[in-house]
Amino acid sequence: MNEYSFNLCHHQGMSAAATDSPRRTASRAARRQQLVDATMNCIARKGMSSTTLSDVAKEAGLSQGIVNLHFESKDNLLTETLASLAGEYREKFDKALDSAGPTAAEKLQAILEHDLRPSICNRAKLAIWFAFWGEVKSRPTYQRMCAEWDERYDNVVAGLCDEIIAEGDYQNISSLSVTYAIASMINGLWLSCLISPRTWSRDAARKAVADYLASTFPQHFPAGS
Repeated sequence: MNEYSFNLCHHQGMSAAATDSPRRTASRAARRQQLVDATMNCIARKGMSSTTLSDVAKEAGLSQGIVNLHFESKDNLLTETLASLAGEYREKFDKALDSAGPTAAEKLQAILEHDLRPSICNRAKLAIWFAFWGEVKSRPTYQRMCAEWDERYDNVVAGLCDEIIAEGDYQNISSLSVTYAIASMINGLWLSCLISPRTWSRDAARKAVADYLASTFPQHFPAGS
């Protein structure tokens, strides 16, 4: 398995048997998820435009007729793949937020740590995200789906920043500006991870985020902490 391969069993409800030797008795939901996971593998390796339904069928160990039966078209399959990818991120994001400490600073820290975890920030996943982001201009459905999540992410981060600003009585700091800077920083670090794997460092990325928080909210994020 190379760095652009996913474990097709990583979604709940998928068994190794259903993946390694696809069974006719697999449930409709399990089969669709199997095809979505195969699509992710193909996009990560080949890019979106080069991925065909035949590629997906071969990756999943199924016939192309099964792909057509479940999705009818490549557009339908790609739309569900994006929905699955976004849903997985949203689930992990919410879990990180819910398991964080009670303060706004702890929750903001948890979100940013989440964004740089290997399960989120890895070249395979990022290759897929950037493939979809590259299509949003010409695909209104992708644009809408991505915009909905971006809006929620920004609202959560901005809300936490508002609390931190009020608690620390920080002057001349806009929560919207901080949110924009954080989102831009994370996106930039993700892009660096994808295109510059030899020089990119997870520890350095985490330090860059920590340094920004310390310089912006020094009462809540002491330097060197």
